[in-house]
Amino acid sequence: MSGLQETLRGSVGQEQQVRHNWTRTEAEALHGLPFADLVFRAQSIHRGNFDPNIVELASLLSIKTGGCPEDCGYCSQSAHYGTGLKATRLMDQADVVAAANRAKEAGATRFCMAAAWRSPKERDFDRVCDMVSAVKKLGMETCATLGMLTPEQAERLSAAGLDFYNHNVDTSPEFYDKIITTRTLQDRIDTLAHVRRQGIKVCSGGIIGMGERIEDRLGMLVLLANLTVQPESVPINLWNEVNGVPVAEIAERPDPIEVVRLIAVARILMPRAVVRLSAGRQYMTDELQALCFLAGANSIFIGDVLLTTKNPQRELDANLLSRLGIASRVS
Repeated sequence: MSGLQETLRGSVGQEQQVRHNWTRTEAEALHGLPFADLVFRAQSIHRGNFDPNIVELASLLSIKTGGCPEDCGYCSQSAHYGTGLKATRLMDQADVVAAANRAKEAGATRFCMAAAWRSPKERDFDRVCDMVSAVKKLGMETCATLGMLTPEQAERLSAAGLDFYNHNVDTSPEFYDKIITTRTLQDRIDTLAHVRRQGIKVCSGGIIGMGERIEDRLGMLVLLANLTVQPESVPINLWNEVNGVPVAEIAERPDPIEVVRLIAVARILMPRAVVRLSAGRQYMTDELQALCFLAGANSIFIGDVLLTTKNPQRELDANLLSRLGIASRVS
């Protein structure tokens, strides 16, 4: 039996071994399986690594909004585009800790702090490290997304108690320069390497619905799966519709079945990663989210706002998870 046939056949009921040599051809073959076969394979692998009836709840707070010098063509926070978003200064630590406490009371076990920077300025970095330490003391997992980091900055974040660093690759190597020119894909991979060397776990995924091809979405997953160490967390974002950015002219909302297929392939390629339904869930029906959970997604962001865009209300999420018999993860 050929390697590709082995990939398609799989081993139902057995734990999937982590691989770092996936090919685009293999990913495309998995994606093209009959829907029931693909989801069954993904769910079988999911059960070998996770409790299928538990979903991690995370919360995301923008601690510094807007004014970013990057030209990411999808982003409302870029200073290059007239999106009507007002830039803000870095939040006070007390306000960040209060937001983390509210998220914890709502059931979140991970709290992510996001700043719209190309890279952190020294005058702000000590304050961010203090925020990380303060949230850590609440008993929550800490996550930050602050742009590009130097090795020294990664070391300081580790010393502050940071658990996860989010730095998305966004899309495939082939599509990357269609949406971003101020930061290379290699810049992103270098930052992931810096935090990994400091023992910080990696959260890295991408965005779909920006005008890319299905092949680009799969290329993004293959890139992540073939990193020396696979990300512990993989957020899959649906592009949030933003007026005034270049992506708005080429964006096309993904077909719901294609979204489920992508989640399933992510689960198969990265069997031990937490796969998160991230931005754009307000565009997803309950039925679509349920199918994504079945295909291997096991984390969501809670809260009415996700950075600068809408997110499903907590009551809606609680109702959906209750109807599905899914519990939230407790640290």
